[in-house]
Amino acid sequence: MGIEVKVPVLPESVEDAVVSAWHKKAGDTVRRDENLVDLETDKVVLEVPVPGDGVLKEIKVESGETVHSDDVLAIIEEGEVPAADEAPDDNAKAAAEDDAAEGGVADEGDKSKTGGETQAGGASAQTRKAKSGGAGSDRLSPSARRVAEEENVDPTQVSGSGRGGRVTKGDVLGFLKSGGSRQEERVKMTRLRSRVAERMKDAQNTAAILTSFNEVDLKAVMDIRRRFKDEFQQKHGIKLGIMSFFVKACCEALRKHPVVNASLDGDEIVYHNYQDVGIAVSTERGLMVPIIRNVESMGLAEIEQSIEHYANAARDGSISLEDLQGGTFTITNGGVFGSLLSTPLLNPPQSAILGMHTIKERPVVVDGEIVARPMMYLALSYDHRIIDGRDAVQFLVAVRDALEDPARMLLNI
Repeated sequence: MGIEVKVPVLPESVEDAVVSAWHKKAGDTVRRDENLVDLETDKVVLEVPVPGDGVLKEIKVESGETVHSDDVLAIIEEGEVPAADEAPDDNAKAAAEDDAAEGGVADEGDKSKTGGETQAGGASAQTRKAKSGGAGSDRLSPSARRVAEEENVDPTQVSGSGRGGRVTKGDVLGFLKSGGSRQEERVKMTRLRSRVAERMKDAQNTAAILTSFNEVDLKAVMDIRRRFKDEFQQKHGIKLGIMSFFVKACCEALRKHPVVNASLDGDEIVYHNYQDVGIAVSTERGLMVPIIRNVESMGLAEIEQSIEHYANAARDGSISLEDLQGGTFTITNGGVFGSLLSTPLLNPPQSAILGMHTIKERPVVVDGEIVARPMMYLALSYDHRIIDGRDAVQFLVAVRDALEDPARMLLNI
């Protein structure tokens, strides 16, 4: 009897999902709890596990199609799953021989790429076909496939010199050396990227966005980290980063300037007596902003642990929709990518966002002397409909003062 694989119940605020990637094809054996298919919503990717051992008899919905809660995705024919055949097939033998002939090794990374797994990144559509067992995949040795994926080469355009016309690594490199071919790829936006684009444009169209700038001397923060980093990690099991200081400094500044922590609802200003701070995280799928709740009551260790937890969850796709909703203020750090200065966009319905940037040693005047200090530019984008320029500037000054004299902030004086 066949088992129906259905779309799980979607979160209340999510109406539908898009079938992102099938990890098996019809006729494949499947094992209970294997990830069968990925469903992409506006915020997160949901994994649909296999409900029981058997054979994937039929796929009801193809990649790219929209589904709703309880829709049937596939039919699995129950049965005992045979043990994996340990003997390599002829293609595997040929691939190993070709790799050996050209000095390559078929590593585990190559083996893992032959099971239909969808990978994010810049690989061409033709390359992804080869990777997932599509047309031309049996012509590629593992090392040739790896180079083709890295260089976006369509393997069907490469002449093979290996046994039986197989394409070797040398064939791909020779193709690249000769100029290769000019290719273009048209890829549909992911649901997450589309949603981010929509929200960012809505923010520009709705809010009266203005950005104010300041700079901060981070010597005191760097000295504390240098002095206590080993003890901190031994006691709390996590590194003492710079972000926790910025979160604490923003909490202090938000307490002094509550309008920066407020939001606009129609003709009413909603003041929040709590601080739920979003930390922007860059992932392969796009930008996500996990929310750390009630961060005003946390110490540096709790903040660092929360940041690491949510960042890892966002990047490995295990973050929940609830973790991305709400928030009263956001911090984004373009400095990790080398950004010197930027004007960050608001994360609606929030009214302000702080942009951090790269730390550069610059000459500054301290007590009448020119000295080199680790300096960072700060940018606060805010909704001028409810936040006046004075509040924005004073907020930035409060953040700067807290970071330049962190002892007062940490001692709550």
